[in-house]
Amino acid sequence: VQLQASGGGLVQAGGSLRLSCAASGRTFSSYVMGWFRQAPGKEREFVAVISSSGSTKYYADSVKGRFTISRDNAKNTVYLQMNSLKPEDTALYYCARSSSSYFSRNPGDYDYWGQGTLVTVSS
Repeated sequence: VQLQASGGGLVQAGGSLRLSCAASGRTFSSYVMGWFRQAPGKEREFVAVISSSGSTKYYADSVKGRFTISRDNAKNTVYLQMNSLKPEDTALYYCARSSSSYFSRNPGDYDYWGQGTLVTVSS
């Protein structure tokens, strides 16, 4: 399984970005998928998670109401729409595949990771 994240970039505060994560393999639609982020000098933190069907989603409190996770199982892709971006959203963003059916916020419960895409929000 390979995960390829893209869509990061430099944006001004208040702006928007859409991250994509394309997965290889034929079983993408069977797995819970998550987005995490890691800022310089900080631990990796949970951002959002989505069920295999896309019907259930959970968000970190820090992004709730601003970010939206979605997926297109026909395209083996999961997305993260980020609106009203803040400088504190600056981080390397990772997509990951869960190793269980739980909506875990623990990075240790994810077994495959993308390479990360950098989001920088200027003030």
